[in-house]
Amino acid sequence: MRRAPLSLATLTGVTFRLTVVTVTYSPGEHLAGFLSSLASATKHPVNVILADNGSTDGVPEAAANEYDNVRLLRTGGNIGYGAAINRAVAEVDEDEEFVLVVNPDISWGVGSIDVLLEAAKRWPRAGALGPLIYNPDGTVYPSARRVPTLWGGAAHAVLGSVWSTNPWTRQYRQEDEDISERPVGWLSGSCLLLRRDAFDSIDGFDSRYFMYMEDVDLGDRLNNAGWLNVFVPDAEVTHAKGHAAGRHPELMLPAHHQSAYRFQADRHPQWWQAPLRVALRGGLGLRSRIAVAAALRSKRSMKGL
Repeated sequence: MRRAPLSLATLTGVTFRLTVVTVTYSPGEHLAGFLSSLASATKHPVNVILADNGSTDGVPEAAANEYDNVRLLRTGGNIGYGAAINRAVAEVDEDEEFVLVVNPDISWGVGSIDVLLEAAKRWPRAGALGPLIYNPDGTVYPSARRVPTLWGGAAHAVLGSVWSTNPWTRQYRQEDEDISERPVGWLSGSCLLLRRDAFDSIDGFDSRYFMYMEDVDLGDRLNNAGWLNVFVPDAEVTHAKGHAAGRHPELMLPAHHQSAYRFQADRHPQWWQAPLRVALRGGLGLRSRIAVAAALRSKRSMKGL
């Protein structure tokens, strides 16, 4: 039996519709929580597009069959996160002022979408708005950050996993900032309310980023185009985080480091900066190999328990 749309309402007497876009890649049990909690996140009608990058668990198909307002869009293979989002957003009616881009392992807080929409009214130059994000254990994930500089980003990359309180990591994560509504450098792509005009003005996500850093790049390009990235902590969601990455560290960790290189290389393109790019590529490559080896050892030890 198919379910009716998740919510119905009007805004100032006019029907207001919103589309939520997510990328699925065998999302498992997470997608059920995503869809069921969506009902309490907004009073407005919501359509959902599942941009599927080659799931094999049957979960996206089941969800599309169960919900009247959930549509399955097959991308034709694993084309990457940003490219899949772009494909799905292109399917959204251009008259819709906003689109929500969200990971399928998000659980929505009560009224969280409506809080983001209200904030968008207060910030007409906000190209992206993001909520306060909780980890499953109830701790706050640092989702509102500064755009990493070359040297600050390198220091965070090298020291962040062994000295979490180092000044470069704390500055990058803005851990010393008050939890208040404010413009920031970039927002976590796990949950973003995007103003369609802003998103289209910078041609959406850069599809060269297969996975990771596409949200940093998006936020930076929005800022450079005159838009704001606004952190809205009164809106709250919980992110299970990394369900796909955890299954395949040998693929995801190198992708992360490759994206980090691309981000900085794009911003340091001059011929005289070539030694910096070479050093950055080598350093990130070495760190990637070390991280993959450690992740695979941990994975094997967990299987042995």
